[in-house]
This record gives sequence, structure tokens and C-alpha cells, in this order.
Amino acid sequence: MRYQGRITIWKDDKGFGFITPNDGGEQVFVHISSFSRRQRRPAENELVTYKLAVDGKGRSQAKTVTFVGERPAPSPSSGRRNFPLIFAACFLFFVIAAAFSGRLPIVILGFYLVASVVTLSAYAFDKSAALRNQWRTKEYTLHLFALLGGWPGALTAQRLLRHKSTKASFQKIFWITVVLNCGALGWLLSPSGARVLHSLLGAAQGLI
Repeated sequence: MRYQGRITIWKDDKGFGFITPNDGGEQVFVHISSFSRRQRRPAENELVTYKLAVDGKGRSQAKTVTFVGERPAPSPSSGRRNFPLIFAACFLFFVIAAAFSGRLPIVILGFYLVASVVTLSAYAFDKSAALRNQWRTKEYTLHLFALLGGWPGALTAQRLLRHKSTKASFQKIFWITVVLNCGALGWLLSPSGARVLHSLLGAAQGLI
């Protein structure tokens, strides 16, 4: 069942707001990721239709939100929805294979795994802060984590937490960090990159 209401509060910098139902009642929380089409940003006083859902804490939340007069967007296929997870898993599998075949030092594999966990945790913290209207993690910090090797964790967080997955400007920079990181890994797999890496690791072991 779809309901109709008006956006009475919208915080565009944080990507969420509240809808007041036309038939009265409590305001309903709405996040930018719940809008079916995002060619334009929501604004206060706009009429929308939505489905009601309940979050993990039992609070009402609007889903599949559309502007009045706009048709709901078709749901993406399961393959498209799962692409980020598949891509991240394939990349980590490649790094694991390269490490155990001797093409990459094990420390590189460990670095990617730790960076991914840290990045996923940073996304989870930022999502929680956004919902509670608390201090947020800056976007450049999330991009830095991704650039340093945490982008598989970032992709996982974007898919599972539905956070930072629809903001076009953020996604553009994010995929640039992915390309740069993959390019750096490709260089490390080259003969010249491997020599430099082994020299650095040797020097580090000497200091220890």
C-alpha cells in the first residue's frame, strides 16, 4: 500500500528528512537512498508517495519514494544489485591468489584486508551518525581509505548499508580512487614495481 505526504523537513547536506502524511499522524523518516528516481534532489514542501517500512529499531521509514505524478522506477535486477559485492570479492580473490603464488608479498594481502575492514567500519559509523544527526565522517576521509586499498570494503558497505551509493559526485570520485588503486597494484605486479616493493620491504625488515 502506498501513502501520500509532504516533505516538511529536508537536510540536503545529510541526505535525509521527514514526511508528514496527508492523513495526519507522526512524521516518517526518509533517506535519499529511498527515492526511486534521483534525477533531482528532494526539497521541502514537495508531495511524494511512499511505502511504509520499519527499521531495525522499530521506527517508521519511507521506502520506494516517488514525487507525485512520477511513476516508481523498476527494481534493478539481482545481478546489478550484487555487482559491487561480486566485484569486490573477485578482486580480493585475485589478490589472495597473487599473494599465495608469490607474485605479491603476503603483507599486501593483509593490508588490503585490514584497510577494507577499517573502511567498512567508517561507512557504518557515518551511516549511524547520519541517522542520528551526529558528527559525520568527512567524504575525503572515506575516499582516502578507498584509495589506500579499502575500496572493496567501501563497495561492500555501499551495497549492504545503502550508504553513499547514490550520490553522483561521491561515486565519481570513489571510482577514480578505485582505478588509481588498481593501477598502483598493477604496477606492483610489474617487474619494476616488484623490485621497488621488495627493496622497500627489505629496508623495513632491516630497520626492525
